[in-house]
Amino acid sequence: MKKIQYYISAFLLVAVAAMSLSSCSEDKLGPTIFPDVDETLDPSSYTYKLDKFLNENYLKKYNLTFLYKMPDISTNMNYNLVPATYENSIDLAVLCKYLWFDVYDKVAGEDFLKNYGPRIILLIGSPAYNPTSGTEIVGLAEGGIKVSLFKVNELSRFLNNYYMMNEYYFKTMHHEFAHILHQTKTYPNEFNTISIGHYDSNNWQDRSVGQVNSLGFVTTYASSEFREDFAETIANYIVQTEDDWNHILDLASRGWASGDEDDVTSEFYCYYYYPNNDATQDLVYVSEYNVFTEVDEDGTVHKYWRNNTDDSGNRIVVYDVEDKDGINGAEAILQKVQIAREWLKTAWNVDLDELRNEVQTRQSNYDINELRKMVTEIQ
Repeated sequence: MKKIQYYISAFLLVAVAAMSLSSCSEDKLGPTIFPDVDETLDPSSYTYKLDKFLNENYLKKYNLTFLYKMPDISTNMNYNLVPATYENSIDLAVLCKYLWFDVYDKVAGEDFLKNYGPRIILLIGSPAYNPTSGTEIVGLAEGGIKVSLFKVNELSRFLNNYYMMNEYYFKTMHHEFAHILHQTKTYPNEFNTISIGHYDSNNWQDRSVGQVNSLGFVTTYASSEFREDFAETIANYIVQTEDDWNHILDLASRGWASGDEDDVTSEFYCYYYYPNNDATQDLVYVSEYNVFTEVDEDGTVHKYWRNNTDDSGNRIVVYDVEDKDGINGAEAILQKVQIAREWLKTAWNVDLDELRNEVQTRQSNYDINELRKMVTEIQ
């Protein structure tokens, strides 16, 4: 068989380190950092309603300028980028407010983001594509001041797809804000020691989900470096549903087989079977997605290769691949979450679990048509 590598998605969530970090301050919000301009909005302008919404809900409240017309001076000229559409900009602006800013206002108090939030949010219609690695930049946090959100023009395709909204937008918001926070107050170095020796900054996109979960990372990108691991751990804990989070921990507790060179990547292989139940024959590895479980009345668990039988017509029994990496992946992930939890509480007085509960409630219940009215019904 031919070995095939599946790149389902490789998202590059890059945090650009600050050139210089100012010391932490408890000072009250000062005058605007932006130059004096005429803030009079033209009611006859096509973008008037969104501009007024952004002015009232971001600039005046948080001293934050929300850019959606993509001034080229604010972007990296090495990428071929396009502006966000007006309609998608409306949707992401109201979603950012509802799922990010309103959440922190409720959990951490209304002064929290006024003092520690970004000062610029930039929307970009396209992703920043890296052809050499096959990855996409979907978010940037720069210097504790600016957050860029990419791929905005895909938003309308995913509004009814909770998984994709989580993957491209909801998680990105909280990932990038985690960077803003740790660029201001450093997280404990203990976090960096948990998975030391298992990061791969050059080839993380070639690793499989099951493999990196088993090594103690929540995503492939988390396995690229310490800071991304920290931000990914926080973001995924916040936005993943209980079922999805438990699935990550389940994969983290498994062994993973790479198969022989004719098989696909190890992402899919956490079970195996013996042809015709003959242990003298070579193992055949099975995808987690092709296994179903039956539980007897006495609680005995049986696992079978879905919809497949042996030469005699018997269902094929599958077995867990032995975990040989010497790492308890689930334990490592939970240890990282605990460090993040304690850091957020002691450094920021923010309760991570309260934050998660609020985000989970909002993500599962938002009505984009109702949220849009914050803009569309402006007079």
